[in-house]
Amino acid sequence: MHHFEEELTCSICYSLFEDPRVLPCSHTFCRNCLEGVIQLSSNFSIWRPLRVPLKCPNCRSIVEIPASGTESLPINFALKAIIEKYRQEDHSDVATCSEHYRQPLNVYCLLDKKLVCGHCLTIGKHNGHPIDDLHSAYIKEKESSGKLLEQLTDKHWTNVCLLIEKLKEQKSQCESIVQDDKKVVVQYFKKLSDTLEHKKQALLSALDEINTHISQEYEPLIEKLKKIREEQLELMSLNTSIQKEESPLVFLEKVDDVHQRIKALKEKQLPDVKPVEIYPRIGHLLKDVWSKTEIGQINKILTPKIKLIPKRKLSSKSSEKERGKSKEHLQAVNALTVMLLLVIVVIAVFSFHKPVSSVVMEAIPTYISELLLFIYQDFCTHLQSTVDMLYHTFNLLVEFLGRIVPL
Repeated sequence: MHHFEEELTCSICYSLFEDPRVLPCSHTFCRNCLEGVIQLSSNFSIWRPLRVPLKCPNCRSIVEIPASGTESLPINFALKAIIEKYRQEDHSDVATCSEHYRQPLNVYCLLDKKLVCGHCLTIGKHNGHPIDDLHSAYIKEKESSGKLLEQLTDKHWTNVCLLIEKLKEQKSQCESIVQDDKKVVVQYFKKLSDTLEHKKQALLSALDEINTHISQEYEPLIEKLKKIREEQLELMSLNTSIQKEESPLVFLEKVDDVHQRIKALKEKQLPDVKPVEIYPRIGHLLKDVWSKTEIGQINKILTPKIKLIPKRKLSSKSSEKERGKSKEHLQAVNALTVMLLLVIVVIAVFSFHKPVSSVVMEAIPTYISELLLFIYQDFCTHLQSTVDMLYHTFNLLVEFLGRIVPL
């Protein structure tokens, strides 16, 4: 430790002097430190009533403290001024305690094996620990440090070297595995990207194909109608010019030609434009099929054949009406079936009991026969309606199957 700093340190607390007081023997200590020493030496016999005996911690001589205590001891103003100036200066080269502001590390704690300040010994967590001064601790630790290497045997050195080689080998293996996994990731996503690109091009090709089909389907019709429109415009212009003709002969010849051309134009059959739709829609396919398909199964998704199909649009009212009719038909058929079965059962019972059946048959009035005839006719009517309904349902099913077959 710096020699000048030692002169500013109390020999009791090993800290910079706080309120330095001078004993009659000319040694200086902190006032609080002297108070502590007086309390420890209170068992001394008081040989003068107005004086308190005290053994100086430095020279061990007995000095007398006035009865008023350490407050009456003179203050070492010169030392106090030097300490204040010392604290104001920057002493970055001097190690100070991190827990006590600007207190120098001037004591070595033997228990914790570390440098501490005086406050750490008196009011800090090192209070009561065995200590040593820096010079003595330096000599002892320097002598013992030479024996530290003796604890490291050749076996320990060999174990350390083997562990280093083992760790290097494991590190190399792990890095190799990571590199292999990187290659697998790159290959997998390249294959996935190629598959997606192939599917993308296939869908775009299908859309281009249907687009070409649309052009082939509509362009001739549009061109045909354009020619009809141009011919009609030409006839309108010709008719206007004929009206200005004053020669009867020329007028009649031209009018006859116009009539023939108009007749031929009217006889030309115009194309029947029916509403159509594109099926299947790629957006629906991506949503309903692609979004629910596992990544590994994407390459198994077939590219649909996109077609133009007639658009069938049924209103909700007509659908509800048809469903209502179907329900009524089924209810009527069920009721008639029950009645017919009941009649068959009655006839069968009567056929097994001839005496009873003959009497009953003779007693049946004519209106019962008419009722049975009416039931039969009504049953036939409802049966025909049911057949029509089944035929209509069959047509809808065929149309539905025609839509899903391309998938």
